[in-house]
Amino acid sequence: MSIQLDRLWQGFIDTLLMVGVSSLLALLIGLPLAVILVVCSRNGLYEAPRIQQVLGWFVNLFRSVPFLILMVALITFTRLIVGTTYGVWAAVVPLTVAATPFFARIAEVNLREVDHGLVEAAQAMGCKRLHIIWHVLLPEALPGIVSGFTITLVTMINASAMAGAIGAGGLGDLAYRYGYQRFDTQVMFTVIVALVALVTVLQFSGDKLSKRLNHR
Repeated sequence: MSIQLDRLWQGFIDTLLMVGVSSLLALLIGLPLAVILVVCSRNGLYEAPRIQQVLGWFVNLFRSVPFLILMVALITFTRLIVGTTYGVWAAVVPLTVAATPFFARIAEVNLREVDHGLVEAAQAMGCKRLHIIWHVLLPEALPGIVSGFTITLVTMINASAMAGAIGAGGLGDLAYRYGYQRFDTQVMFTVIVALVALVTVLQFSGDKLSKRLNHR
């Protein structure tokens, strides 16, 4: 029993590591990408429709590829980046590639929903474009962006379980090797409970933070 608990704990830590690192990278890349998609659109602050179209095409391309196929397609790239195609760090690469366009689109939608009157008012006051992005667009869209990032985290947890089942480690690997292959329903049930608990905590925390920002 202690061995199973040790494996469960290690799987939990591996899942947190995979999701934590890849979500941070998705945030650092996806949010600026969303800003570029918004400000480079027609009538945007930095109107450049061709750049917006090209970036939008790449975002749609990676969003349309199922995660399992994406993992296989990125094997060479993953080996180039982290030096291996097996283990927790190998899963971070496809998780980041999958999560970044997903989050970028969610953040883009929230940025576009910012009242255009606020932007026009800031322009009328003589504010610089970067100032408008930093002090108008992002603060006004922040509650929605937080909610979108929470959804991204939940999606990444699901993807990490899938990645674990094909050698990335984590709770998915534990469920597959010790639950499915050995027909151990107790292990399978324990992993499911752990994943549900993790998702519930993240969803509750994200919703609470979003509401707090929305009423600030």
